[in-house]
Amino acid sequence: MKFCVLLFIAATAFAQAQYDLLIKGGHVIDGKNRLSAVRDVAIQDGKIAAVAANIDRSRAKKVVDAAGLYVTPGLVDMHVHVYAGTGMRGAYSGDNSVYPDGFTLRAGVTTVADAGSSGWRNFPDFKDRVIDRSTTRVLAFLNIVGKGMGGGAIEQDLNDMDAKATADQALRYKTVVVGVKTAHYTGPEWTPVERAIEAGNAANIPVIVDFGTFRPERPFEDLVTKKLRPGDIYTHTYLDAVPMLDDAGKVRPYLFEARKRGVIFDVGHGGGSFLFRQAVPAVKQGFVPDSISTDLHISSMNAGMKDMLNVMSKFLNIGMSLDEVILRSTWHPAREIKHEELGHLSVGAPADVAVLRVAKGNFGFVDVFGARMKGTQKLECELTLRDGRVVWDLNGITRTDWDKLGKYTDLR
Repeated sequence: MKFCVLLFIAATAFAQAQYDLLIKGGHVIDGKNRLSAVRDVAIQDGKIAAVAANIDRSRAKKVVDAAGLYVTPGLVDMHVHVYAGTGMRGAYSGDNSVYPDGFTLRAGVTTVADAGSSGWRNFPDFKDRVIDRSTTRVLAFLNIVGKGMGGGAIEQDLNDMDAKATADQALRYKTVVVGVKTAHYTGPEWTPVERAIEAGNAANIPVIVDFGTFRPERPFEDLVTKKLRPGDIYTHTYLDAVPMLDDAGKVRPYLFEARKRGVIFDVGHGGGSFLFRQAVPAVKQGFVPDSISTDLHISSMNAGMKDMLNVMSKFLNIGMSLDEVILRSTWHPAREIKHEELGHLSVGAPADVAVLRVAKGNFGFVDVFGARMKGTQKLECELTLRDGRVVWDLNGITRTDWDKLGKYTDLR
């Protein structure tokens, strides 16, 4: 009888619990809300329900102890390549891309934007093949080339750079398409940039530029000070070809002028676009990235880039504060792609959450030319939630110890 009474009391308390999950005692970093302090985060029905000090444990069905850890919005990686499975060899609209879920959730990333792997012609296939089947929230920049990043001559075809068709497709899928991409162009013309901007104007979305081959006929300085609009994005900021530093090692003034115009500078690390000899002096002189992104693909993930947390850790060791690194990996990119419902922990926001650890020790970080930088801290992901659901739990902190369970308990 006593056991039955206790069981009834426990069941009643569970039924009366206000929250599905309570993350307790972690240091919350939420750049949008200018919060960096120890707080509890409560989640109900896939949404952030409360962020406050000392929320009563009894109000939650499950409590996760995050003491000593950092609780942040789910990371937003706005430059990836995830149009996998098409069978195209040597193409980002194929074999160079990866399916996102195996590389995002374990790094605290809950939202990605594919950076132009597909164009208006093959975007519906990308949506069906990857976007609609992924646990990760996948958004997309449409390539100004109708066939997307098919490699070789496909990406050089000016006749397939159709601004109207691109804008029409972007408007047709406006909840998913976040911008227009131009990339990898080798010719002397400004045509890819101009048509991408034309499409961006028509659909009221930003343009993101990978400048491809740098040519004297279309100077990079003109791209960021004359061509791009406020809110447009240059990715691969610390690429070796960017004329960033003068002979004295000082950041060239035009870059600060471009930022004042509203041009956004994104990391886009990738397999060939991040050098310490560019990034370290630039960051130390105040030219920090507006957003941190990986340029995830089959080569970069197995080289110096590795994953989102590894890229963030580089900037942490260069000298940026953890709060600034998190801001540029959450709220800033969400705002840049005009998805302001993401990248923060406001009450009512989707419960996309990353619980991170800052490991201390002796670490090494490598750039795309193979140069090494020593570091003393490195970010690791303990837990990732997507819409309030656990999608990554490194050390089982949401689980019950096996020897405290009933004989036949199954918690799957």
